[in-house]
Amino acid sequence: METQERKGFSGKIGYVLSAAGASVGLGNIWRFPYLAAKYGGGIFLLVYVLLAVTFGYTMIIAETAIGRATGKSPVSAFGTYAKGPAAKFGGWINAIIPMLICPYYSVIGGWVCKYLFEYLRGNVQGIADDSYFGGFISNGFESEFWFIVFVALILIVIFMGVENGIERVSRIMMPILIVLAIVISIYSITRPGALMGVRYFLVPDFSHFSWMTVITAMGQMFYSLSIAMGILITFGSYMKKDVCIEESTIQVEIFDTGIAMLAGLMIIPAVFSFSGGDPKALGAGPSLMFITMPKIFASMGFGRIIGIMFFALVLFAALTSAIALTESAVSTFADEFRWNRALCTALIGVIMIILGSLSCLGYGPLANVTIIGMQFLDFFDFLTNSMMMPIAALCICLYVTRCMTIERAVEEVLMDGHAFRRRGIFVFMIKYICPVFVVIILLSSIANVFGLISM
Repeated sequence: METQERKGFSGKIGYVLSAAGASVGLGNIWRFPYLAAKYGGGIFLLVYVLLAVTFGYTMIIAETAIGRATGKSPVSAFGTYAKGPAAKFGGWINAIIPMLICPYYSVIGGWVCKYLFEYLRGNVQGIADDSYFGGFISNGFESEFWFIVFVALILIVIFMGVENGIERVSRIMMPILIVLAIVISIYSITRPGALMGVRYFLVPDFSHFSWMTVITAMGQMFYSLSIAMGILITFGSYMKKDVCIEESTIQVEIFDTGIAMLAGLMIIPAVFSFSGGDPKALGAGPSLMFITMPKIFASMGFGRIIGIMFFALVLFAALTSAIALTESAVSTFADEFRWNRALCTALIGVIMIILGSLSCLGYGPLANVTIIGMQFLDFFDFLTNSMMMPIAALCICLYVTRCMTIERAVEEVLMDGHAFRRRGIFVFMIKYICPVFVVIILLSSIANVFGLISM
């Protein structure tokens, strides 16, 4: 079957909001606050911001330039300036990552749908119970149902296409997400005792600094900025030639880091207020959103309203990122196999249901089935975020420096007629620093799994 003419974003605003929507997701609102709380608050934030404006900036520029220069999704894009097994490997690893992430990501999205539903029906005290979350995710039928609800929401938008679906939804959801984040943050920081949390999160304390602060911030940056997932190459292929890549990259970074900071201000001051700065509450980890936050909302005067707004915000963020992940996979199938959009979307939907069901049921009926000691969801998260994404990022660095050439990448950035103001940073980072960083992340992740270091 022949593919239709490649569609694209209507302009700069459409691209920026869609790319920001891809970046702003559970990584910002769920993952960032609990890592910041655990790894020193302000010092973690400082390290993260420094990495985002150097490493993150460079990788976004590189991936977007590859996409726009080739007008193709990852596999075909890598094949444009290089041939052979190495190029195919680089393209396919960037293409496969979204296909593996989106199913388990959608499971967590289903959990968010369930919690929003419970707040809407007024079950504020019920979901604040310590045993509620564990009971829900171990119920195979119920968790599977909400997982499928989330997948259906994604596929509806993807069926609608790039401009009518992804761009239109991002134009609506991103402004609402920002307003909700600001409202909840203001409410959170005005709680009694919350200013201690604000100080902990915003003021760097160098006594909390460690090498693991850097490693964890680097890993979070990958997750948060959608680096090495094929998304930015795909979205770059939809970008018009008159849109400024550098300016758009900076705006995406501001969106992404701003939402991460707002998420920290929503959650960390609230935890301080609720627990008095108890280290155990700060170190709650992934359960912070689904166990600790419901307890906090249950103790508030307007807990139900705040709970509804909070989980609506998280749902919007989760949807925009999941849509971007799915679009990258759909685009790869359309480009590589010349299938139409509807067929590609249906096929990705089947893959998501099959792999996602494994992650979904891994806490219930399949709880006794593990891979290297991990439940399915944890294994897919480790495989993609800790192993495949650093390798994919290294492939991007090598592709730009050895195959596409830095000169061609810079030429693509300059094509829109704007100056490339941070050109020197880009060239230095992509040649020397970024490859070293991703190798460190990869080795650290492997060492952590085998217990050689503690993350």
